[in-house]
Amino acid sequence: MSPSLFCMGNPLLDIQVTQGEKLLEKYDLKANDAVLASGKQLEIYDEIVKDYKVTYVAGGAAQNAARGAAYVLPPNSVVYAGCVGDDDRAKQLTEVNEKQGVQSVYDVRKGGETGACAVVITGHHRSLVTTLHAAEKFDIAHLSTPKVAALIDGAKFFYVGGFFLTHGTASTLELAKKSLAANKTFAINLSAPFIPQFFGDNLKQVLPYCDIVVGNETEAASWAAANNIADTDLSNIALAIANLPRAEGTQRPRTVVITHGDKATHLATTGAAEAKVYSVATLADEQIVDTNGAGDMFAGGFIGALVNGKSLDEAVEVGHRLGAMCVGQVGPQLKWPKETIA
Repeated sequence: MSPSLFCMGNPLLDIQVTQGEKLLEKYDLKANDAVLASGKQLEIYDEIVKDYKVTYVAGGAAQNAARGAAYVLPPNSVVYAGCVGDDDRAKQLTEVNEKQGVQSVYDVRKGGETGACAVVITGHHRSLVTTLHAAEKFDIAHLSTPKVAALIDGAKFFYVGGFFLTHGTASTLELAKKSLAANKTFAINLSAPFIPQFFGDNLKQVLPYCDIVVGNETEAASWAAANNIADTDLSNIALAIANLPRAEGTQRPRTVVITHGDKATHLATTGAAEAKVYSVATLADEQIVDTNGAGDMFAGGFIGALVNGKSLDEAVEVGHRLGAMCVGQVGPQLKWPKETIA
């Protein structure tokens, strides 16, 4: 049986540290932000491994979401593609995916180094500093290899992390056009404020093909600012994205979901008069261990529930449950053995 959900993104090994206030100051980082490492920031990886107690977690936003979707779907339902090196980091990622129900179909670069993400945790906040290494070497030809092409043909849903647009717009468009031609569902995550801010042209190429767009409040605000929209209301921003032009031949409305931590989740669909707003159950401080990856797990739960045939309302609830479960763990992880979610 072919997997029903095909995911694509940047595979990374997360290297997490807590009490990272000094690191934020030293490397000019912000809480609850995500950046590609440059200049002096490239030194952070050696420093945290040398001077801090670190936790290694399989990461990469789309890969996290793939594992979240696998949590709510039947076995062998999810496959994940991205580029890695032929190193121990890649072996760790493959092993975690296998244990948690995701089939890895990596584009492997001989002699390459798998990407990493320094996760600097301060209280309930996290700052992500990524070095892509092999991840940005993904070759579009990988999508046409016999094994991967067969998986694409068999899938019903596609999900791509917005981070992939820093280098993989052509590959994303290839997948999106295949999805449209076969009348399948294509989803993307905005992923970080810098994507609409600095890679807005790449995003604009892909959005016409997107049936589902997922993001959080800072990413939505960044998209609005980049598109000269002064309105800061998240419901209105979601509606604006939902009503962007679609590719010719599209047969379904676009759904846009914007999360805002424990405050609310906003959902808009093409042509709707207003967005729906869902409340989020507030967690006590002692229930929150680490917020890293909570948004990815929401996205994975939301998409996985839709693949499972659930309604939008039910899918939002599943996303909330996985996000809440994630913040109770270290890193973007879920409770094992699996609980029945959807």
